[in-house]
Amino acid sequence: VQLQASGGGLVQAGDSLRLSCAASGRSFGSYSMGWFRQAPGKEREFVAGITYPGGRTFYADSVKDRFTISRGIAKLTVYLQMNNLLAEDTAVYVCVLRTTPYGSIYRWSDFDSKGQGTLVTVSS
Repeated sequence: VQLQASGGGLVQAGDSLRLSCAASGRSFGSYSMGWFRQAPGKEREFVAGITYPGGRTFYADSVKDRFTISRGIAKLTVYLQMNNLLAEDTAVYVCVLRTTPYGSIYRWSDFDSKGQGTLVTVSS
């Protein structure tokens, strides 16, 4: 399975961006997709996740009420709507996919497919 993310860019604080991610390859009956990010000089962190078919969503406290994760009409597609961006949101955002029901949606190592990342830069 390959993940292709897009939508990153340079914006000002307070602006919005929408990241997209589509997975190609096999189809799965149930899975989870999400986003992690890594800022320069910082550890990678969980941002948001969503399950299929249940549609449960999960967010890091730092982005709750500002970011919204959603599924696309096509399977294995996920979006991350980011509103009221802050300078501290600057990072490389990586789309992830987990095809088993085991593990934690908050744990990077539990996702079996990861995309190449898209850079989001927020100027203050």
